[in-house]
Amino acid sequence: MATPLSADAFVRALRDEGVTVREHGNWQTHNRNHKGPWGPVHGVMLHHTAGIDSLRLCLDGTAVLPGPLCIGLVAKDGTVHLVGYGRTNHAGSGSTAVLAAVRADSPALPPPGPDAVDGNSCFYGFEIENLGNGRDPYPTAQLTAVKRLSAAVCRAHDWRAASVIGHKEWTRRKIDPSFSMPTMRTRVEARLGIRPVPRPSSTSSTAYEPFPGAAYFTIGRRSPLITAVGRRLVAEGCGYYAVGPGPVWGTADVRSYAAWQRRLGYTGSAADGIPGRVSWERLRVPRMG
Repeated sequence: MATPLSADAFVRALRDEGVTVREHGNWQTHNRNHKGPWGPVHGVMLHHTAGIDSLRLCLDGTAVLPGPLCIGLVAKDGTVHLVGYGRTNHAGSGSTAVLAAVRADSPALPPPGPDAVDGNSCFYGFEIENLGNGRDPYPTAQLTAVKRLSAAVCRAHDWRAASVIGHKEWTRRKIDPSFSMPTMRTRVEARLGIRPVPRPSSTSSTAYEPFPGAAYFTIGRRSPLITAVGRRLVAEGCGYYAVGPGPVWGTADVRSYAAWQRRLGYTGSAADGIPGRVSWERLRVPRMG
């Protein structure tokens, strides 16, 4: 499980993965959070729209099911239209056993059991433009976008492809999406083996704290900079803090920074939780004045 990414971190993760994004209105704050919490999050849930020209529906919903109905709508041309962020009306209730399998990173999902868990609170939801009748095709560009957006969210949270499920795998009530989820997970897993090249930032590096050196990060070091680092890790969805973050560098900071390193593609001893220059510059800790 993980803290949801900030909206800025989320859209940056998609763009870094090569996803074409179009932002609509106040999508960053358009949600159903007043109906209950969003997070901790456990995975990505995919749907098909069962209709065409669904952008307005995904944004506004209906009188019975108010919008947003997802975070993003994947169009036929592969563009991901961002319509909301946070709790959205996409999943409804689903299986406790399926959620447990997702949380355990299990490669095999059980058949969905009784509807008992609120999926809106714990999944990122995406709608895919398709009639869902078995005859409406999913163009290559569209499936590529689904693969990349799923990989982007998984990479950001250090999840594997097992965290990507279909609505039809969540509940017995649904049949979407109308493509093979095992095949899609195989594609996402292959994508996760490719380290993307992030787009360069247009913001001057002078806006961020310079790298203080790896030796600075010793257990017990106290500084406002440590708090700032922890806040950035939380914003990126890599925070493992029971309390905090705070001004003293400790084991929770090391664990959180290691998650950030793994998100960047480091493995083994290279993801040791001690900042290096490259990972530090990618974290972009704001200057403290």
